[in-house]
Amino acid sequence: MEISAKNIRNIAVVGHSGEGKTTLCEAMLFNAGAIERMGKVDNGTTVCDFDEQEIARKSSVSLAVAYLNWKDTKLNLIDVPGFYDFEGEFNEAMRAAGAALVVAGANGVVTVGAEKAIDLCLKAKKPLVVFINGMDKENADYYGTVRAFQEKYKGKIAPIQIPIMEGNKMTGIVNALTGKAYHFTNVGPEEIAIPEEYRRDLEEMQLALMEAAAENDEVLLEKYFEDGALSREDTIHGIRKGIFNINVIPVMAGSALLNKGVINLMNEIVKYMPEAAERANLSATDLKKDAVVSIGCEENAPLAAQVFKTAVDPFVGKMNYLRVCRGVLKTGTDVLNPVTNTTERINSLYIVRGKKLEPVNTLVAGDIGAVSKLTDTGTGDTLCAPDAPVLFDPIPFPKPVLSMAVSATVRGTEDKVFGGLNRLAEEDKSFKVYKNPDTNETLVGGQGEVHLEIIKKKLKAKFGADAEFTTPAIAYRETIRSTSTAEGKYKKQTGGHGQYGHCKMRFEPCEKDFEFAEEVVGGTVPKNYIPAVEKGIIESLPHGVLAGYPVIRVRAVLFDGSYHPVDSSEAAFKAAAELAFKEGIKNASPVLLEPLCRLKIAVPEQYVGDVMGDLNKRRGRIIGMDAQDGLQVITAEAPQSEILTYATSLRSMTQGRGKFTESFARYEQAPDSVLQGLK
Repeated sequence: MEISAKNIRNIAVVGHSGEGKTTLCEAMLFNAGAIERMGKVDNGTTVCDFDEQEIARKSSVSLAVAYLNWKDTKLNLIDVPGFYDFEGEFNEAMRAAGAALVVAGANGVVTVGAEKAIDLCLKAKKPLVVFINGMDKENADYYGTVRAFQEKYKGKIAPIQIPIMEGNKMTGIVNALTGKAYHFTNVGPEEIAIPEEYRRDLEEMQLALMEAAAENDEVLLEKYFEDGALSREDTIHGIRKGIFNINVIPVMAGSALLNKGVINLMNEIVKYMPEAAERANLSATDLKKDAVVSIGCEENAPLAAQVFKTAVDPFVGKMNYLRVCRGVLKTGTDVLNPVTNTTERINSLYIVRGKKLEPVNTLVAGDIGAVSKLTDTGTGDTLCAPDAPVLFDPIPFPKPVLSMAVSATVRGTEDKVFGGLNRLAEEDKSFKVYKNPDTNETLVGGQGEVHLEIIKKKLKAKFGADAEFTTPAIAYRETIRSTSTAEGKYKKQTGGHGQYGHCKMRFEPCEKDFEFAEEVVGGTVPKNYIPAVEKGIIESLPHGVLAGYPVIRVRAVLFDGSYHPVDSSEAAFKAAAELAFKEGIKNASPVLLEPLCRLKIAVPEQYVGDVMGDLNKRRGRIIGMDAQDGLQVITAEAPQSEILTYATSLRSMTQGRGKFTESFARYEQAPDSVLQGLK
């Protein structure tokens, strides 16, 4: 089959976790003859769930690509995990896909995962189709589910199928666009006469589709007003245009598990989903002109491709999944990576079906494939022709919302643990490994408990390293509220020279973290010893008198002291300053300070009360609230110690609909109960 951008469809398969996305991909691959029999998620035998963690969990944890050929068209399916913790995978898929297939259960509601997927597709301007899955189940409610979607996305939802039901089971469909009915058989759909009991529903649906088609084309709208109806061809044209402009979201139904309605779905995807050639142009920076340019899906143009996913395997090495946006990628050629400013050699090029890689010599504009053994290329990087350098925008990734301290379970394996974690961070850009300079702990940050749990298991499976994730330390601080004076005298007599240093100091609160001054009169402390006094104080600051935390916001003033012409030394004055520090801080009303975080929490209106009540329990303060993109955005401040696992709580309170960001605000005095808990 001759592949060009006109006969490629890049489809992200998205939706709520557990609704059958991977099973639907399996059924599509089977129908296309790409696999001999359908595997099962529960048995760990599907094409798209091949990772050890996916097989063990019986659900997807990273996106997978699988291609098939259907009706002279190449479909590149991108199976995306539905669980909240894998938003980064969704963002990668959105960069690679030209359209989306939202899989939803037939349970009469719009699930959180389906809602988030549709909202993100609309935001990313991706045409989409909804497939209501699970029509084989008892209590499957097609009409209730369609109504729920129509209520949520007013004016956009256009069901194009009526399920033919016998008892509670779906046995066929009526296609409202073509006006044909099909009965499901073991060898695929078989055309039948439209059953009489569905004719009224069909007329109503066809009328709704005509109206939707007319609204998406001015010529058709005029024709509709004049004639009161549209031909089948005009309706199909208008609906296709509406899908392309994301004004129409068609809805279909079936059972992925029983492979019913899937062939009809595949036919509609080929017919209505945009070709790779029709995809909206991408913007990129032309590095020669230093200007933003539009990159069209042209084959006869200089190469421009973007890596949307990186997989790291200790045995196979690094695999970069990419989409060719312009030109042709060929083996044996040199390409430029403008992000790292390096030239990479394309030695091996593949098309992908799960973990199976099929070598090819070329990938044309619009196609998706993989390249191995690139040394300096990672997720989001651009690969382009060296003589026509362009740079695509990086893929946006969510910042970590849950951080844990990490250590090696077995002493001596630290290099293995941290080396493995850094390799996994290359693979998953929504996961970070970083050092907290305030506590000196190494932290891992991810999108939730499940995300970090999977990282830990991947570390063990891929790199044979055991890590322990624990609650991170809080960077408390200590300060003083009043002024005190203190005396430090260090006197030591041994054989020969002794040690003598004596200083009188004043400690007072200040705005800066630390300030040192001297008001010595008459040379009671010689000038050459004053730096030693300052050094003694600075070295004492990391260890406060209350709970051993660093002391900040202190001004130390040396105002008097004495010295011995023979026994005094810098070391003696440094020791004297340390003694003065302990006494002075103790007598200056020391208090514990805790880090306060600024939170921005975006939630639907109905959860505002619960979120505010929860913040009060966490000693939080509400600063303000405003509406943004249909959500209420609450700005608040709360102690860091109270929000370490806030990501999990917020999801629980809002059924996964809430999101938040946090940033350090300032230090503030902690209540006595916090100090007592630290002692």
